[in-house]
Amino acid sequence: SSCCNPEVNESWRLPERSYTLPDLREGRVWTLFCFFLGAVRYLVFQRTRVFKAAACFHLSGTVTEPAVQSEPETVCNVAISFDRCKITSVTCSCGNKDIFYCAHVVALSLYRIRKPDQVKLHLPISETLFQMNRDQLQKFVQYLITVHHTEVLPTAQKLADEILSQNSEINQVHGAPDPTAGASIDDENCWHLDEEQVQEQVKLFLSQGGYHGSGKQLNLLFAKVREMLKMRDSNGARMLTLITEQFMADPRLSLWRQQGTAMTDKYRQLWDELGALWMCIVLNPHCKLEQKASWLKQLKKWNSVDVCPWEDGNHGSELPNLTNALPQGANASQDSSNRPHRTVFTRAIEACDLHWQDSHLQHIISSDLYTNYCYHDDTENSLFDSRGWPLWHEHVPTACARVDALRSHGYPREALRLAIAIVNTLRRQQQKQLEMFRTQKKELPHKSITSITNLEGWVGHPLDPVGTLFSSLMEACHMDDDNFSGFSDFTENLGQCKSLEYQHIPAHKFLEEGESYLTLAVEVALIGLGQQRVMPDGLYTQEKVCRNEGQLISKLQEIELDDTLVKIFRKQAVFLLEAGPYSGLGEIIHRESVPMHTFAKYLFTSLLPHDAELAYTIALRAMRLLVLESTAPTGDLTRPHHIASVVPNRYPRWFTLSHIESQQCELASTMLTAAKGDVRRLETVLESIQKNIHSSSHIFKLAQDAFKIATLMDSLPDITLLKVSLELGLQVMRMTLSTLNWRRREMVRWLVTCATEVGVYALDSIMQSWFTLFTPTEATSIVATTVMSNSTIVRLHLDCHQQEKLASSARTLALQCAMKDPQNCALSALTLCEKDHIAFETAYQIVLDAATTGMSYTQLFTIARYMEHRGYPMRAYKLATLAMTHLNLSYNQDTHPAINDVLWACALSHSLGKNELAAIIPLVVKSVKCATVLSDILRRCTLTTPAVVSSPLRQLLDATIEAYINTTHSRLTHISPRHYSEFIEFLSKARETFLMAHDGHIQFTQFIDNLKQIYKGKKKLMMLVRERFG
Repeated sequence: SSCCNPEVNESWRLPERSYTLPDLREGRVWTLFCFFLGAVRYLVFQRTRVFKAAACFHLSGTVTEPAVQSEPETVCNVAISFDRCKITSVTCSCGNKDIFYCAHVVALSLYRIRKPDQVKLHLPISETLFQMNRDQLQKFVQYLITVHHTEVLPTAQKLADEILSQNSEINQVHGAPDPTAGASIDDENCWHLDEEQVQEQVKLFLSQGGYHGSGKQLNLLFAKVREMLKMRDSNGARMLTLITEQFMADPRLSLWRQQGTAMTDKYRQLWDELGALWMCIVLNPHCKLEQKASWLKQLKKWNSVDVCPWEDGNHGSELPNLTNALPQGANASQDSSNRPHRTVFTRAIEACDLHWQDSHLQHIISSDLYTNYCYHDDTENSLFDSRGWPLWHEHVPTACARVDALRSHGYPREALRLAIAIVNTLRRQQQKQLEMFRTQKKELPHKSITSITNLEGWVGHPLDPVGTLFSSLMEACHMDDDNFSGFSDFTENLGQCKSLEYQHIPAHKFLEEGESYLTLAVEVALIGLGQQRVMPDGLYTQEKVCRNEGQLISKLQEIELDDTLVKIFRKQAVFLLEAGPYSGLGEIIHRESVPMHTFAKYLFTSLLPHDAELAYTIALRAMRLLVLESTAPTGDLTRPHHIASVVPNRYPRWFTLSHIESQQCELASTMLTAAKGDVRRLETVLESIQKNIHSSSHIFKLAQDAFKIATLMDSLPDITLLKVSLELGLQVMRMTLSTLNWRRREMVRWLVTCATEVGVYALDSIMQSWFTLFTPTEATSIVATTVMSNSTIVRLHLDCHQQEKLASSARTLALQCAMKDPQNCALSALTLCEKDHIAFETAYQIVLDAATTGMSYTQLFTIARYMEHRGYPMRAYKLATLAMTHLNLSYNQDTHPAINDVLWACALSHSLGKNELAAIIPLVVKSVKCATVLSDILRRCTLTTPAVVSSPLRQLLDATIEAYINTTHSRLTHISPRHYSEFIEFLSKARETFLMAHDGHIQFTQFIDNLKQIYKGKKKLMMLVRERFG
């Protein structure tokens, strides 16, 4: 710049200009700008201007966006203010509204950063005016008004009047404002944040209800907040406040509360992240007291709102306040029974009582050399372990929240130090717990110890302590010292640590030989997953336990196990088996402990190639599901150091039980697959399944899985695994025998298939004991029928002797079933016994015995038709007559399904002879009152007979005429005009039947005359009768 300022030395002008603007290499700037580089590529810079101030700049310029397709060229006026390497305000005439800077602002910023020499530098306008004389000032003002007279003339006239007035407010202030001079060096400076746009965007995303990727956008906003915290951007807390206000104003909260409806799972997770972020905010190690007080006030305000979501979803927490484990907690002794429900903000509110001034804590996070090799205090809460390494005893989720806060605020090295101290503390506690339990077992060898030691499980916890430690340690695996050192000013403003001078050495100072951040991360994950903890109340919290467990295991599965990690697995597996009530895999656990199936499956598959015995021991121990056991232990309340008494005495409402049972089934299936070919292990796994799995559908799935594994196409069948499959199938049959199950028929068919694969002895066995496995209907219609089929005989390659033995068992089964349930099994029994005369006769006699009492006419007619088809017409006739005694057809049942059976029975009798026909006619007359059916029978029986009906058909003719008369009167009682023509046709058919009698003409004439007399009120109908019949 050619201008000079006598108050500003030229020697520091250029360095100041560089310092004032952001550095493009800085991660924060690059993250902000790279988002827009694609759009910026086509922008053209026309002119730029920079005004220089004491420690800030005002940059203005014009950015031209070339025309594209149908869009014309656009020119945007941009103004940007910089202050101490931050963009503090932006304006652009493009009018685009968004949380992020528009492409034109980014373009101008990049141009100024990359080409500072091409941007003309001006002093602040106040300095330029100071160098002008009176004539120049007047000319300057008049030209400015002339160029912009429509915009500034009213303002200029007003200012002139005020300046000329001695008593005006403007004359009471020394000097005048200069928008190009920037802020004072003592003023706060922060990155520009368009608060209105933040609110509008969050409101928009919430209104979309999780659709159109709105949930993903909100998560990106949360990630942006974490990024701002990491860069020490003071806007981070402000942006989170704006987001929270919009969340609290979401109208769905009130609606869901009124309707008693649960919020969606994804929405609920957003609230969790909101609470976790506030925890990080208030745990900022360098925040000012007034800032924390302001946040606490705001958090309490939100916390008091009725619709504020609860921490555990839809149920209030009954747990004590465990967040403030250190004496600094003000509410630590509050009675849990009188406490209101814990909200998503409760932990952040409690965390406001926490501080970072503990000298032991400061030394842990500030130095890699902090040790005490002369320390001999071996108590439970000692500050150092036996090796002199520092320990940190605090409520574990709270301690891990500190780690998360350090990471979030840009102190990765400090976070790592604290994480290592916490993990070492947990490992020491593990060892102490194991020693304590072994001592208890010696003192009380005959007493079961089942106390729950953790009501707040670490996996699924709102603060995600295990996930935090795991992530912190895993991040350390991928960073070198340059990237990981973070900011070096942590001890600034922490007076107690200022005198500590230390040289950076690797953090593995506090790791055992051969250990690394990776082994530490894996071990703490195993410790957390194996912790015995009570299943929390409420659907959401239970789902969260399952979800977080799965997420942590998925991360572990990405790690390739080497010898060092296998040692860690072995060590933790042994502890889990031997640690009693401290482990979810202890010998005896509380009935409401979170099951270990998913975790054990991961341990099993990981250990199997290296230590099969240990892998099976772990998996078999984890198979139990005590919440479904009526005699499961409920806890030992006599041990003073346990807190089992806090567990509410309730019937467990395990909303995720179906998921848990499916995971139990997956664990069992994994063991079955691995044990193929090993008889001893297969028997052990089978016993475990039969003992611990209570769902028939899951046992059936396991039976099917075992069958598939045993009969793979590329290998010979594994007979042991096939027997396991069969045994499981038999258990399913017994479990579902007396209960309704829509898959029962499928299960029975599958069992027969499985038994066929096992061999002929298995088929014979299930038929011998059919009454414990099947219903009579299933045994005859599915089991015995399938066994006797040609496909089964061919599949088993049976010789004649074997075929006969199997057929004998099937016939015995059939007769037993027919005796037990003749209605449903008689026909199948007859079919199965066809080839054995004695058995067939026995089955027929069973039918005759049951015909008079328990069998319906439909069943009897079906069996009768079968007899005729098999060449036993007299037996068919006998059964047909028995069926007729159970039948009753009223006058209006002319479409009854039994009509065909009646016609068939009469035709059969007629074909057998006059005596049989004479015997069945009285039964027909007694059972059938429908005139049309009787006339049809009469017509069929007289087709080969002279017109004059002789005995025994005379009785049938008289019954038919009587049925027509009765039906006619019945129909005329409630006939409507639209049925008149149909009624006339009915009378025509009746006349045909009357005329079959020798005096039928006379009878019909008398019948019609009676109708005319009785129903003379139905004039139109009677007119139609006269027209047709005279």
